[in-house]
Amino acid sequence: MALFDSHCHLDFPHFDADREEVLARMASVGVEGALAVAVDLHDLSRLRALSESVANIWFSVGVHPNHTCEREPTFDQLVSLANHPKCKAIGETGIDLYHHRVDLALQEARFRIHIAAAKQVDLPLIVHMRDADADTLRVMQDADVRPCGGVMHCFSSSWEVAKACIDLGMSISFSGNVTFKRNEELRNVARQIPDKYLLVETDSPYLAPEPYRGQRNEPSYVAQVAACVADARGISIEALMELTTNNAKQRFRLI
Repeated sequence: MALFDSHCHLDFPHFDADREEVLARMASVGVEGALAVAVDLHDLSRLRALSESVANIWFSVGVHPNHTCEREPTFDQLVSLANHPKCKAIGETGIDLYHHRVDLALQEARFRIHIAAAKQVDLPLIVHMRDADADTLRVMQDADVRPCGGVMHCFSSSWEVAKACIDLGMSISFSGNVTFKRNEELRNVARQIPDKYLLVETDSPYLAPEPYRGQRNEPSYVAQVAACVADARGISIEALMELTTNNAKQRFRLI
């Protein structure tokens, strides 16, 4: 059985010293692929080069909601940059009111441009939502993400919010925080997600799962996330691996 890390940042400098070893550890635990997700356009060439050099790494195009940049991404720019055989998603985008380095109005305008671009190029949307459930859902509903669908990455909200996202055609992806001892409520959400909409991820180098919490995260640790979600759902790790890997391949159109 194989795993797929639906959201990581393998191009980040955190991996510059040992990226080859990180890739080898991915393979050793059965992680057969990963989506390396963009947070800005300035370093997109680095991300694209990584995906071109590693067969089982794909990438996205987008600007993180809390990334400050001199020039805002445009619809035409996102559409043009997504025209690459290994680009499989638009984002990450969305709304983040936790750090709130970028004004809400600007985050929303940026989010809407990403949604329009995703619909234009017919690629799924990678959505970052932190302390912003109502605003994120409002924009997704108003801009209608259904034609492109996408992924609610590193989901950490309630079942009611998850259900609203699923109704919009969004997959729900769980990261290392679902393994944290005090996150039983999130594991209860993971238990309820319909099979078709379930994904796992690392968000590495951030949010390392138990027992690696506090360390640098890496794609091989998606195995710990998968094991935790499998336990919450009362199924075997093998069944969870097969389910989420097939879901990722379908969502990112790899099959």
